Amino acid sequence: MRSLLAAWAAVLVLVMHPMTTWAQTGTANPHGAFSAPCSQCHLPDAWRPTRISSEFKHAPGRFALEGAHARASCANCHKRLDFTGVSSNCASCHRDAHHGELGANCAKCHSSRSFLDMAPMRQAHQVTAFPLKGAHAAADCRSCHVPRAPGQQAFVNLPTSCQTCHLAAYQKTTNPPHASAGFPKDCSSCHSTAGWQGKSFDHSLTRFPLTGAHRTLTCATCHSDGVYAAKATTCVSCHQPDYKATTNPNHAAASFSTDCASCHTTTAWTGATFNHDATFFPIYSGAHAGKWASCATCHTNSANYAVFDCLSCHSKSSTDSHHTGRPGYVYASPNCYACHPRGKS
Repeated sequence: MRSLLAAWAAVLVLVMHPMTTWAQTGTANPHGAFSAPCSQCHLPDAWRPTRISSEFKHAPGRFALEGAHARASCANCHKRLDFTGVSSNCASCHRDAHHGELGANCAKCHSSRSFLDMAPMRQAHQVTAFPLKGAHAAADCRSCHVPRAPGQQAFVNLPTSCQTCHLAAYQKTTNPPHASAGFPKDCSSCHSTAGWQGKSFDHSLTRFPLTGAHRTLTCATCHSDGVYAAKATTCVSCHQPDYKATTNPNHAAASFSTDCASCHTTTAWTGATFNHDATFFPIYSGAHAGKWASCATCHTNSANYAVFDCLSCHSKSSTDSHHTGRPGYVYASPNCYACHPRGKS
């Protein structure tokens, strides 16, 4: 009878004074080996609700509560009152959305502040085969890492070629039409990660490197017909109208070569240097050097440069005296050239 009364007295003490220590009542601690003062987690008038004191230190040296963990309910992780059976492994509480591809350590890419904190994710990406730069650094992860079913990779060993993500943009581009023009699918050959605009196609790697005035032209100046890969590179393919319209001298009438580079440079049309010495008749060297002012000095018919005049400079009396006794001599320009094709006497 006496022992029964003592037991009831202990129950009354707990009811009236719930914060009486377990040691005082002799009752086993429901929290097992955890021995911090009850006041660090409980109010003085009831066990519930709990109130975690600032003095409470969670598993010192093992798992500090930081960020979102500090705001989590104890029961989220501790399913037992004795606090046993809990792992500090992230996957023990958090479902692995990556299906094991990235390992069990969430901290490699996530912070305790939030799973959506992008800073550590981007930092972790910089040591992969595809560092994030420019617009890629601001892109949503799911735009490249599309969620997939378990067993299908969404993060590891993904291809890093531009067309993996941008093939649709490549196929839809019309100015210029990348697909029909046979442009490479390696976007970086023209574009940077900063943005699609500000492209810089390296024409020097093609059959027609751009020099001089060609460098300042827009693509449409030459490629308005939509032809890129098989575009003709001869001068006349672009400059036929210029060739036909030229009157000083008249290129077409004179049957000048349609290879503009034989006289002109890509810097400008003016300043042309026609090699008359090598092609027809020496006028920059020999006896005729400096004896003429312009093409018209000898070519009196600007509509036909096959016509030339020697007689305006070489008088008949002077020429006749030099040809006394020469058989077949005729005082005429074609005859002069026939006997003196290099201008020598």
